[in-house]
Amino acid sequence: MKIHSTLYPYTSQRNAVYGTNGMVATSQPLAAQAGIRILQQGGNAVDAAIATAAALTVVEPTSNGIGGDAYALVWMKETLFGLNASGLSPAALNVEVLKEQGLTEMPTYGWTPVTVPGAPSAWAALNKRWGNLSLLECLTPAIEYAQNGYPVSPTLAKNWAKAVVKFSQLRAQEGGEVYQEWLNTFAPNGRAPALGEMWRSPNHANTLRLIGETNGDAFYKGELAEKIAESSRAAGGYLAASDLVEHQVEWVEPVHSNYRGYDICEIPPNGQGMIALMGLNILKQFEPAKHNDADQMHKQIEAMKLAFADGLHYITDINAMSVEPTELLSDEYSAKRAKLITDQAQQHCHGDPKASGTVYLATADHEGNMVSFIQSNYMGFGSGIVVPGTGIGLQNRGHTFSFDPEHANYLQPKKRTFHTIIPGFITYQGAAIGPFGVMGGFMQPQGHLQVAMNLIDFKLNPQAALDAPRWQWMKGNHVAVEPMMPSHIVQALMERGHDITVSPDCSSFGRGQAILREPGSAVLVGGTESRTDGAVIAY
Repeated sequence: MKIHSTLYPYTSQRNAVYGTNGMVATSQPLAAQAGIRILQQGGNAVDAAIATAAALTVVEPTSNGIGGDAYALVWMKETLFGLNASGLSPAALNVEVLKEQGLTEMPTYGWTPVTVPGAPSAWAALNKRWGNLSLLECLTPAIEYAQNGYPVSPTLAKNWAKAVVKFSQLRAQEGGEVYQEWLNTFAPNGRAPALGEMWRSPNHANTLRLIGETNGDAFYKGELAEKIAESSRAAGGYLAASDLVEHQVEWVEPVHSNYRGYDICEIPPNGQGMIALMGLNILKQFEPAKHNDADQMHKQIEAMKLAFADGLHYITDINAMSVEPTELLSDEYSAKRAKLITDQAQQHCHGDPKASGTVYLATADHEGNMVSFIQSNYMGFGSGIVVPGTGIGLQNRGHTFSFDPEHANYLQPKKRTFHTIIPGFITYQGAAIGPFGVMGGFMQPQGHLQVAMNLIDFKLNPQAALDAPRWQWMKGNHVAVEPMMPSHIVQALMERGHDITVSPDCSSFGRGQAILREPGSAVLVGGTESRTDGAVIAY
């Protein structure tokens, strides 16, 4: 992998960042600085990841929060470990109860789609297993940002304003009182904070301090847990104290596929990372792609459509899946699916291998440790529920559950739902290359596939690989492309039957980061998105 390559046919927004002692890449400069601060205080890549993740709940609340979920891939002592910190559905929540209320599908907002938040448990579990510093030390930068305030950045201001409009409208609707605390917290003056305006959240700071002082216990069986459960009970929600007490993270074996000599690693289901791997498995059945070529982009899109057809049909809580991940990732099945790709766009159904609002961060330290970490509330601010007096905004991950008993993601008590958030990691012959990720709902596996190909097939450096124009399959044969996509490619895709929309901006095409290092080298090379307020900081 030519991670130092400067080959790039389009104008790049940034240069790749180089360093040796440590590096942090994420979507907010202040959060990246929090991670670097911890590295310089003697923390390792895991400590830096925790600090960055906690800071992101403060400085980018439009995409994640303390009440969200998280996954991590950790390269430590020459081994890759996986952490699934997504929460289960409440024990009292089931389809029959919701149908009795007249519901025919999972609501998008409010208490009903709230599952057990896992992010604080991820921080605590990572710190307990590998941290050099205490959890409270790792959370201190985030606590200071929340207590003292910070100036709102451009992308953050734009997304915050949209969210205030949305939740103000929901509050105005009959029964919308549950959103009042969100408005009190995030729009106390009746509006979103403006670009450059200072924002502070003392309740958020107090909550982070409690989590740090108790190694996360306050959130699941202490003072914060009591407030969450009481707020749920008062609003008629289903999340109970017992659900919080029973929550446990799960250490998992990463799933991977070898793509042209490199292992692309993802978290196994309930995450959608396997969709990226299935797409790459299909594409490796063809000759290596040529850069800036319409035919290879056509194949990418068709491969991703095939992968989504299978992923959306089969992926759910791994304990409830009807097929094994290895079956979906087998070479035999990938070859079978690849044969369905022709020179024209098609609408694909799932196959049968037997006969799916987020922040991402990457960290690295001078000892060779690396972390790929993703954290999300889903749909921006999540459910629109804030627990009074805590600053805790809760996710709405349960929205992806189905009411169809034949669907893999059928709603059941104590079940993990299909998750869109996915961290990625690349290795080569057992050695770490590094963490990468692209956040943004169902764009995430599409972004993983495109960035991986940019790095491996086209030999772009991390920054160039992230800056390259992207496509996004929407549904059917509808594909959106970024405004900088070359016109000859757009025209050629249309001739192949793709319904192409050239988007007016790049806001829906994901936001990613990457930190890579060639085996045997001490030099770290990092990239971050030109599509957001991101930063790579090294020292």
